[in-house]
Amino acid sequence: MNVRLALAAGLAALTAAACSPQAPEGVSKPALDAAVSKALGDPNTCVLIAKAGSGKVVYRYNTHVACGRKYLACEGDASRSADDLLAAAAKGAPTLAASCPTSADGSRSVGWAAGPIPDRDLVFAAVMEGDKALPGRVMGERLQGAFEKAGLMPSSTSR
Repeated sequence: MNVRLALAAGLAALTAAACSPQAPEGVSKPALDAAVSKALGDPNTCVLIAKAGSGKVVYRYNTHVACGRKYLACEGDASRSADDLLAAAAKGAPTLAASCPTSADGSRSVGWAAGPIPDRDLVFAAVMEGDKALPGRVMGERLQGAFEKAGLMPSSTSR
């Protein structure tokens, strides 16, 4: 009985891994994971990369839960998830860098960053929430460096 349970769990894990986005073409997922982790790593951080237009996700940093969690959108009382922001970015929404408090006492905040990835038909969306969340503008700058380091986009000094 335990062998069947172990086999079923293993099969489920392999199936989930096979369905998970890996990395954009020509980019090493371990290198991109390491660069994003160094730039923004936090349990409440989500970074998504998708094809412009279709919104097909080609990379996910963190879990579906982290990326699907809704936070204040920093635009009135609306809320959104990284998945929502990515869908808007894929449809051509303007580049975004926003942040705002998520707790009444201001001890926690949320940062949002989204936009196109230069020289690629790709867009990104990112969210970070917590007591050490970075402002959206800083997130965008750090992600640019991470994308450059991982080979996802050319160095800003070469553009």
